[in-house]
Amino acid sequence: MSTPDRTPDPVLAERARAGEGDYSLFGDAHVEAYEQSGGEVGYIWNGAPIAVLSTTGESSGKERKHALIFGFDGDAVVFVASKGGAPEHPQWYDNLVAEPHVKVQVLADRYDGVARTATGDERTRLWELMNVLWPSYEDYQAKTDREIPVVVVDRA
Repeated sequence: MSTPDRTPDPVLAERARAGEGDYSLFGDAHVEAYEQSGGEVGYIWNGAPIAVLSTTGESSGKERKHALIFGFDGDAVVFVASKGGAPEHPQWYDNLVAEPHVKVQVLADRYDGVARTATGDERTRLWELMNVLWPSYEDYQAKTDREIPVVVVDRA
């Protein structure tokens, strides 16, 4: 297998923002391909880096996995709970608020983490960081009255 390009590409992210994205790898299929390949497949998606976040279902108690755009803040990973600007938070966010102990996979590195919601100046700084990786977050924020949460996951 050839080594994939692991460099985020803002041009591709802007193309996705303009409606020209490649959504052939999405949802459960994205998670499965990512996990099976140790991140070799699906790490860069429409120009943005992807990690797999595993949460515990708030009601079911079952493990739930999501392929999500992420960024690094030091050793921590950062996610944005945008749900495309929907009026409600994504279920994965509600899950980690109820149970902040999560699992993360970045490429082949799998580890336990503890999630928290960034606030104040930290949220502002991380929101800007994440908008560089995925400019559509600004569009999503404009579509909703809720403040879109920025989540920080530290290694446990």
